Amino acid sequence: MQINEADADVLTGIYRIGAVANLSGVPVATLRVWERRYGLVAPPKTGGGQRLYSKQDVRKLTMLKTLTQQGHGISSLSVLSLDELQAMLNQHRAAHSSRGHASGEPVEIRLAVVGYSIASRLETQRFMQGLGQATLKLSQVFHQLQDALQAEVTDAPQVLLVQMGSVQIGAAQDLVRLRKQWGVRRCILIYHFATVAVLQYLHSAGVVARREPVTDEELTDIIQSVAYVDSSLLLPDPGMQATIAPRKYSDAVLRRMAEISTNVLCECPRHVADLISMLNSFEAYSQDCLSNSTQDARLHAYLTAVSGSARAMFEQALERIAAHENIDLKEVIRPPD
Repeated sequence: MQINEADADVLTGIYRIGAVANLSGVPVATLRVWERRYGLVAPPKTGGGQRLYSKQDVRKLTMLKTLTQQGHGISSLSVLSLDELQAMLNQHRAAHSSRGHASGEPVEIRLAVVGYSIASRLETQRFMQGLGQATLKLSQVFHQLQDALQAEVTDAPQVLLVQMGSVQIGAAQDLVRLRKQWGVRRCILIYHFATVAVLQYLHSAGVVARREPVTDEELTDIIQSVAYVDSSLLLPDPGMQATIAPRKYSDAVLRRMAEISTNVLCECPRHVADLISMLNSFEAYSQDCLSNSTQDARLHAYLTAVSGSARAMFEQALERIAAHENIDLKEVIRPPD
C-alpha cells in the first residue's frame, strides 16, 4: 500500500523511520534488518519510498526492544503476537519486582490503557525500573475509548490510563461510563486540550486529569498511588480498599437538602449535607495534590482514599435520613421551578 507524500504528515499515527527509532529505542539500521529478516512490521511507503509506521508499530517495536534487553532473541520473538509479547513483559515485570523486594510481597497494579502512544511509554525498560515495589501488569491496550467500551473484560483493571488530544464532553462522558463499567480504582487522563467545564465534570467523577507534557516520573507516581491506597499498612480496614464510588450529589443538591427543616431530626440533614460538602472539597484538594506533586503521592493518595470513603459513607447516611424523614431525594435533586 502506498500513501501520497503530501498526505503523509497529516495522517494521525504515522511516523517516519527516524521518529520510530527515537520513540522505540531501536536504531534505524536495526529496524531495517528486523523488517528484512523477520518481517516484524510491514509499514506502507510513500511514493518517494519513505516508510510510514503506525502507533501500533511503535508499540510492538518498543516491546521487542525491551524484551531483547531482557535476553530474548529477536528470532524467537518475531513469531509472537502482541498479546504474547505483552504477557512476556508482564512476567518480566513481576520477576524484576520480586527480586528487588525479597523482604516484602510486591503489589501488582493491573492497568488498562487507551492510546497506543502512551502504552509504548509503559513498555520501556526505563519505565519498568522506575516502578519500585509495584508490579505493573498491562491487562488491555486499546486504540480508542469506543474499542474499550465494547470489549469484554474478564480481569478487571485497577487503573484506567487514557490519552486524548482534545477532550470534548461526549468523550468525557464515555470515559466516566467506562470507569463505572469496569469499576476501576483510579482513572487517569492525559490530555492536550479541554475546557474548564469538561475538566470540572471529570474531576467530580474522580478522574485524575493531567495536561501534557507529563514526564515518566510523574506518570509513575500517579500510577503507583493505587499501590499506596491498597497497601494494608496504609488502609488496615479491608472495607476501605474497595472501589470508592464517585460523588453522588452536586453542591446545589447538598445546599437544597441543608435548607430542608425537619421536626424529628432537627439539624441532622443540614449537618450531614455540610459534612459531605467539606469532604467533597477535601477529596478534590487531596486529588489535586496527588496530580501535581511527585514527592507526596503516597500521602495524598491515602488522604484521597480516606476522604472519598468517608464521603461515600455520609452519602449513605444522608439517604437514610431522607428515608426516615420521608424526603424524596429525587425531588431534592430536581432543580426548583
